[in-house]
Amino acid sequence: MFTYSLDEYTELRPLLMEHTKPLFELTDRSRDQLRHWLPWVDQVTEIEHTSKFITGALKQTAENGGLTAGIWLKGELAGIIGFHEINWTNRSVSIGYWLGKGFEGQGLMTSACRVLVDYALVTLDLNRVEIRCATNNKRSRAIPERLGFVLEGVIRQVEKLPKGYVNHAVYGMLQHEWELLR
Repeated sequence: MFTYSLDEYTELRPLLMEHTKPLFELTDRSRDQLRHWLPWVDQVTEIEHTSKFITGALKQTAENGGLTAGIWLKGELAGIIGFHEINWTNRSVSIGYWLGKGFEGQGLMTSACRVLVDYALVTLDLNRVEIRCATNNKRSRAIPERLGFVLEGVIRQVEKLPKGYVNHAVYGMLQHEWELLR
């Protein structure tokens, strides 16, 4: 995994074990807003849970199955972005992401997503990138829409959150489409 500067203040860096405490603290500070959209938040109650997440992310990267990066703003961890398991047979991947409280609305995630889409479709030569978001999560949905992804459909009641099941909007970007947008 690379370190990539998004601008003079922001960069993507691979998650390392030394980031366990800052990641746990960011999750904990952001818990109230994250639990609306992410089912795992309430299971992350101890720093060891974050340590296991980073260990799994490092293993996945080492096995060429994905990558997970921290989004750093002025040296502070602001959020996470990464590939879910890369499907090398079908040359496809999905991207997951979240920002901590106080870091939204600055264009950080759109910039980070743009880099990962480019990395997937150009550097890794994958054919497809997918992003799924809860249909009511307007901020999250705005990211693939800004990047020119195609809304391919809605999957009904696909994820259980604390307030019940939510539908997901499924967005896709194909390699040849990305080449036209670059």
